[in-house]
Amino acid sequence: MSKEKKAQIIDSLQEVFSACSIGILTDYRGLSAPEMTELRRSLRELGIEYKVIKNTLARFAVERAGRSELVSFFEGPTAIAFSYGNITEPARALADYIRTSKATMDIKGGFLSDRLLTARDVMTLATLPPREVLLARIIGGMQTPTISLLSCLTTPMRGFMNVLQARIKQLEEE
Repeated sequence: MSKEKKAQIIDSLQEVFSACSIGILTDYRGLSAPEMTELRRSLRELGIEYKVIKNTLARFAVERAGRSELVSFFEGPTAIAFSYGNITEPARALADYIRTSKATMDIKGGFLSDRLLTARDVMTLATLPPREVLLARIIGGMQTPTISLLSCLTTPMRGFMNVLQARIKQLEEE
């Protein structure tokens, strides 16, 4: 590979490392070519890039992008799943693939904005509920005190109304 080609690859990787919202590094040892193609296809449908990168080029790119803490992850065969949107989707997709395909692929770790993620952190991200569910839980939590207050305030009035209706019914029967 020529120096110009390597420089272009490093520059494009540097841009990807700087622009993506999450990156998950995996050890793809043990995956056959058809399995790798299937994984790439399933990730591409979700808007996730999955690239196999030469370790030396990746090390240069992460250092230029200001993520030098990632250099230690580039040992052995390494592929990276990049996402620019939802941060839980790549973790969930990779964890599902590993679980369903019984692949020998491992998650090495990753990065989230300025934070370094361990393999355990990535698996925790994979188990988080979707954004919509979390928002619904927050809104439900915000509504609970209001509903409880309303119930406390209306209970005495409801009891008083029941007494009045019972008295009206008693008077009508007489």
